[in-house]
Amino acid sequence: MLLLLLEQTPSTALTAWLVFTIAAGSDWIDGYFARKYKTVTVLGQLMDPLADKVLVTTALVMLIPSGKLPAWVALIILCREIVVTGLRGVASSSGVVVAASGLGKWKSTIQYIGLGTLIFPLGVLPIPSLHQIGLAILYVALVLTVWSGIDYFYKLRRIFLEEER
Repeated sequence: MLLLLLEQTPSTALTAWLVFTIAAGSDWIDGYFARKYKTVTVLGQLMDPLADKVLVTTALVMLIPSGKLPAWVALIILCREIVVTGLRGVASSSGVVVAASGLGKWKSTIQYIGLGTLIFPLGVLPIPSLHQIGLAILYVALVLTVWSGIDYFYKLRRIFLEEER
């Protein structure tokens, strides 16, 4: 966040991209090793998606003032994240821990790629329209974001629609 607050010189933007990329990569690596060594915990299943949301939310919000991201895109993604977090909380209070779905993991990966592309400084690589490409990737992520939100609600509908006993 602090790096994205500064004037976006090529070196500052490259550093911001590197920090974002390391954070996003560590999220993937952590999950990979947790599954590989069967060290998945209830706390990890709850906290990992929250850490993902903090990283994505920070990048989304910080890209709006620079004009790299329309606010409405960030709003839809953030609203979905809040709703899904609420759904997970309700499910958890019913004794159901909801791990990230495959669709949710794809959503996160595409979000990371799109946000990383938008953070990356122009002119460092000879890629024309780099930020337009990043925005297009984020539009794909937006579709996956909404789709996975609907998917979470559909899969958990029994919990939300059953009457209290």
